[in-house]
Parts: sequence; structure tokens; C-alpha cells
Amino acid sequence: MRHLLDTTDLSVKEIDDLVALAMDIIENKQKYSHMCDGKKLATLFFEPSTRTRLSFEAAMMELGGNVLGFSEASSSSASKGESVSDTIKMVSCYADIIAMRHPLEGAPRVASCKSDVPVINAGDGGHSHPTQTLTDLLTVFREKGRFDNLTIGLCGDLKFGRTVHSLIKAMCRYSNIKFVLIAPKELSVPDYIKTNYLEEKGMEYIETDDMEAVMPQLDILYMTRIQRERFFSEDEYLKYKDAFILDTDKLQNAKADLTIMHPLPRVNEITTAVDDDPRAKYFVQALNGKFVRMALIITLLKWGGALS
Repeated sequence: MRHLLDTTDLSVKEIDDLVALAMDIIENKQKYSHMCDGKKLATLFFEPSTRTRLSFEAAMMELGGNVLGFSEASSSSASKGESVSDTIKMVSCYADIIAMRHPLEGAPRVASCKSDVPVINAGDGGHSHPTQTLTDLLTVFREKGRFDNLTIGLCGDLKFGRTVHSLIKAMCRYSNIKFVLIAPKELSVPDYIKTNYLEEKGMEYIETDDMEAVMPQLDILYMTRIQRERFFSEDEYLKYKDAFILDTDKLQNAKADLTIMHPLPRVNEITTAVDDDPRAKYFVQALNGKFVRMALIITLLKWGGALS
């Protein structure tokens, strides 16, 4: 049995295989419509979510399976003081696979030690969000046809943005990748990401707070919101919330084949006028999340022997 707690739990070949399976699902949806008949996915969301939770549920339903679970901690026994370990041990009696989001970093790892079924980390604090990264990788592949020879701009909250951290970890394993880290100094990528991934892997990267200056270099622009829920005070959040706003003017010097991505939800960091630009792929990216989660559910259930 295997769990998915971090993108680095998967080898490059396993990621490539998941992307290939997701591509096949896109082309041959009917072939997979009964793949998980009789199987149950538990979605345990101790923190609010829209896209991640609904895409997991849609993925399992389109595979022919069923879904149970809760969408906030207050509607679970966590509100009565039940531990994550006990919740997971109990839920694994009822489900074949679990997708779990939790505000505390490392909570899914604790859960995996107690679970009798595969656990998927659907986001833990500011640490990691591996299924969003698989979504991002599928989007990159569908738009660019490759994972190497790319200049990737990451913009916004790079300190607390778990999607950014996970994507950097994943893309560091491919060749000739250049990262352009666009953020105010106070929201820059954490030192451990720079030291353990970018520098240890010998990746080329620059840090800047000038989006327009680097725009012509980018093959991919990955926007993120400034996350109010990660700040300790409202004043601190308000200081940075409008730090970077992508509008049509800022795209004037961008490449014709730029891919604009965003894990969503969007607040004000991309104006709605950009939605009409053919380079804007964030809603396609959200759709890709369903397909890659279908591929992941199938793969983990097969690895665990629950599917033949």
C-alpha cells in the first residue's frame, strides 16, 4: 500500500505514468466510467476547500465509485476533541481510499501511519499540496508538451503558498528549468526550499519584485493569491494583498505562447479581463484537476491491491 503525502513520494517515472493515464482518461472517458464500481472515497476536509474537495468527489463519481466524508472540522468529531489518528483509524474501516486536508503541517503523515487504506494529502497548512502539483504538471504537459526547457515565473505569496512549494519540488527533477520568483522580500520562498531543492539540485533561479521586467522571459506564469488565512494580523495581510495584480497591460510584452496558471481561488491578483486572453489556462487547469485525481485514485487503489 502506498500513500501520497508529498510530490517527492513519486518517482519521475511514476509522475509521467500518472500524467499519461490522465491523458488517456481525457481521450477515453467511457473506458474508465466503471473502474471503481463498489469503491468508496472518504474526503476528510478539516479546512475549507471548493476545487480540491469537489474535484476529488467528481473524480470518484466519474469512476463509478461513491463518496463519504465531511467538508469542515466543525461537522466532524474533531469538534469534540477526537484526534486525527482516531478519526483516520475509524474512517479507514468504511472507505477504500482517503483524501485529507488539514491546517496543520504533517497531519496527513500522522494519518498515514494509522490508516489501513491509502491516504492522499489534499493540502496540509503551508507545507504541501501534491495533487494540485499533479494538476499543474498535467496542465503544463497539455499546454507545452514537455516538462523540461522551461522558464517558470512564480508570483505572489511564495512564503505560505504550498502549491508553489510543491511545484518547485516537482519541477526541480526535470532538466533546464529556470525559476523566476516574483514576490516582496517578506513573502519570498522559504530558505529550506531554496537550500534543499533549488540550490541542492543546481537549479537556475532569480528573485525579483518587478513582474513586468521579467515577463518577456516566461514560458509559464503561475500566479498565487495573498492568503489572508496564513497571516497573523489583518494589517499584515492588507499590507501585501495588492502587491501583484496581473492585468492586460502587464501582458503586452509576454510571449505569444505564455501559459498563465493559478491554483485558485482568485481574489484580485488576476483581473477578469485577463480571462478572455487565450493564454489564460487557470479554468482549464481546474478541469485538469479532476482528470489527474481520477488517475491517482486508480493508481493508488491498484498499488494497494484494491483494483486489478
